[in-house]
Amino acid sequence: MSGADGTDGSSLPDSLRTVTPPSGTHPDAEMGAFGWLIFLGLLVLLLPVLPILAVIWLLDRARGSLGL
Repeated sequence: MSGADGTDGSSLPDSLRTVTPPSGTHPDAEMGAFGWLIFLGLLVLLLPVLPILAVIWLLDRARGSLGL
């Protein structure tokens, strides 16, 4: 068992105590592609709602300009 005061013979600070060595920074193209797929899927799902939202927005603007 290691001591609570950090005197267990380790040369690493407590914040870096890990089994695997740290990896450098690298681009994550797979996650970028996954994000684009989710965005496009949501766009396809929400596109039919866009005309309804536009009509509601226009009615709100008209009501506001008439002072109702």
